[in-house]
Amino acid sequence: MKSLPSLFGTIAFVVFTQLHAFSADTASKTVRDFGAIGDGQADDTAAIQKAVDSGLGAIAFPKGVYHLSNTITVDLDKTGFTSLVADGTAKIVMAGSGPAFHFVGTHEGSADPGSFKPNVWEKQRMPLVRGLEITGSEGNKEADGIEATGTMQLTVTETVIHDLHHAIHLTRRNRNIIVSACHLYHNSGCGVLYDHVNLHQSNIVGCHISYCAGGGVVTRGGEVRNVQIGTCDIESNMTPDAPASANVIIDSTDGSTDEVAITGCTLQHNNKSAGSANIWVIGKGITSLKNSTETQEGHIAIIGNAMSDVKVNIHLQHARGVTITGNTFWEGFEHDLLIEDSQAIVVGPNDFDRNPRYVVNGNWSKDLNGLTFRNCADCKLSGFIVKSVWKKPAAVSLENCDRMTLTDLSVLDSDGIGLWMKDCARCRVSDCVVRDDREGAEKQATLSLKVEGGKDNWIKGNEFANGTEAGKESAVLEGNR
Repeated sequence: MKSLPSLFGTIAFVVFTQLHAFSADTASKTVRDFGAIGDGQADDTAAIQKAVDSGLGAIAFPKGVYHLSNTITVDLDKTGFTSLVADGTAKIVMAGSGPAFHFVGTHEGSADPGSFKPNVWEKQRMPLVRGLEITGSEGNKEADGIEATGTMQLTVTETVIHDLHHAIHLTRRNRNIIVSACHLYHNSGCGVLYDHVNLHQSNIVGCHISYCAGGGVVTRGGEVRNVQIGTCDIESNMTPDAPASANVIIDSTDGSTDEVAITGCTLQHNNKSAGSANIWVIGKGITSLKNSTETQEGHIAIIGNAMSDVKVNIHLQHARGVTITGNTFWEGFEHDLLIEDSQAIVVGPNDFDRNPRYVVNGNWSKDLNGLTFRNCADCKLSGFIVKSVWKKPAAVSLENCDRMTLTDLSVLDSDGIGLWMKDCARCRVSDCVVRDDREGAEKQATLSLKVEGGKDNWIKGNEFANGTEAGKESAVLEGNR
């Protein structure tokens, strides 16, 4: 008869062996074990839904083409932790309407650990999509790629989503979203759409988001906070035959979006689309659904990006608290910056230039560029260079602005007026260089400074090489040359 320690050891060994065998068997299962064919012809919807509902967790897709006729719903509270994983060789073709995959959770709290219900940690945290291709059947304009509702820590990575409506659609309420190393390409809607969603903490990093006709990264309404868009290539997310769009749209209408950082990205294309922009902020929002007091939304940092080849590189409307610095701009076919009805905008050291490098693209001299501020207040412009703004009334224009501060600007070799202030009040301009040193027929500048209307403006210590025009009632000029 075995001793108790020996008996317990034997039992433990048997249990371990069985668990290990079960684990290995579970890990080796794929959607094909549930009846999926993956030949691009068979309807694999029921088999994949069965795999998801089984509670297996890791839903693996071997190489193949999997046809869907309806949405696969991942009800996280029922399925438990779930990931959809492949190695880049599996393709999902959505033939139905709605999303190919809809992740549904029950998280109603914030990102504060104290707001979590136990079932979120026990069953729902971090649903994962990795290594899949998701596309629509030919001509299908009613399908989306991934929709997320009520999730916590949804992570989409190393995935390509193309030729659908919206690639990633965020609805109702989510928290802590990460989209990384993905290709969101050629969709008729948006690349990533925050659709009237309550969502704080989201990161979009290292992605290609291109040729989505409704916009690249788009927030509309809802309550959105803490959005980080970094080191992405975001291109041509608009089309001439669709409503005006932009590579990044922040639209606070019927809600609010604040606390956004757009850093280290390339944003460009295409100038053929009317109303196109690289970054378009519509800041007029409301405090809450219960209190519809109008607000100006913002707290946006736009830092270290390269922007070109659209109608307007950055367009702000009714925004507040936006900082634009360390960027390089070219080919703003109507404006580099168009800032309207906004306040507390800081434009620091940036490069607004016309670089001969781009003479090769056939658009040389067709872009107007330049900076325009309309109906703005309490903005600070400092330390940037504006060069070669051609065929435009002014390189830098302030219209009906109040308490603006302009310091250490270089406005060079531009047609028309260097700095034109119309109906401005209590503005300060100092230590700026505004001159046109082109020779012969190229020289078009008429004035370095024109102040038209307005009152109580103070302009001191600048170099205005091409002369000034200012009424005494409009501005005090001291120490300029």
